[in-house]
Amino acid sequence: MAAQASSRPAGVRQNIALQAFTTWKVGGPAEWFAEPGSQDELIALAAWAVGAGLCFRCIGAGSNLLIADDGLAGLTLCNRRLQGSHSDSQEGWVEAEAGEPIPTLARKVAKAGLHGLEWAVGIPGTVGGAVVMNAGAQGGCTAEWLESVRVLDPARPDQPFTLAADELDFAYRHSRLQGEPLIVLSARFRLEPGHDPAAITARTSANLQSRTSTQPYQQPSCGSVFRNPEPRKAGQLIEALGLKGLSVGGAQVSPLHANFIVNTGDARARDIDALILLVQERVQREHGIALHTEVKRLGFEGVDTPQPGP
Repeated sequence: MAAQASSRPAGVRQNIALQAFTTWKVGGPAEWFAEPGSQDELIALAAWAVGAGLCFRCIGAGSNLLIADDGLAGLTLCNRRLQGSHSDSQEGWVEAEAGEPIPTLARKVAKAGLHGLEWAVGIPGTVGGAVVMNAGAQGGCTAEWLESVRVLDPARPDQPFTLAADELDFAYRHSRLQGEPLIVLSARFRLEPGHDPAAITARTSANLQSRTSTQPYQQPSCGSVFRNPEPRKAGQLIEALGLKGLSVGGAQVSPLHANFIVNTGDARARDIDALILLVQERVQREHGIALHTEVKRLGFEGVDTPQPGP
């Protein structure tokens, strides 16, 4: 470890608390941590981790993410500084860095008269996270509008490559990126040009108002916890059992929306994890339906952790 510390790139820090980097505001320390400011810097950090034999992973806005209280070994990269986008309002495409907040991108393309991302304005995540999760809301989803994604394979950190959308095996809240250790660097969307910017902006704002009025945006949460077992809705199944307000430690099923678990102020990751399991058990027992989470768990016993490259 001393050798790793002495040779680490500039910007790599040790024992950084991760609760500040998750929307649930929980999580233990990262053994090593960095926030790359460019794709080249991210690639260099990945190469260092591989050379040092460190496992590593990349996080974005920290939504849909539960990090264990004991923290994470290896290198954790946060891509929230990888922001920016450029577009062609005539041709109808936009390309965005992985760390660009998806609500920010939704507002930008609306002002350019590009239709397609109005649904994304209330999603608390980044472009990279939206691609990995096939994020969606209010009738829209990432897979409908994504053209391609530029990714990095940790086993070959110096050779980024592009995948077309039809290579990503998209399904409801699923992509192949959830099962492979590929890191999203940027994404390109094909949208509909020629729309009235004022009308698209108004629709985008209305979508945001709808979400903020029905979901607990004033408390730390990860967004929706459970995938909807179509055609049923997870929130409705949970609410029907009277579980709104159910608590474990500082974690609580939101009284406003039953598919949200909020941190009431002093929750630990283990509280949230226990509450998720409790809700799943109750829904399974009473409704006979298995609820699956949208949440990615890192650092918990029995959960696979990213491996270093060769």
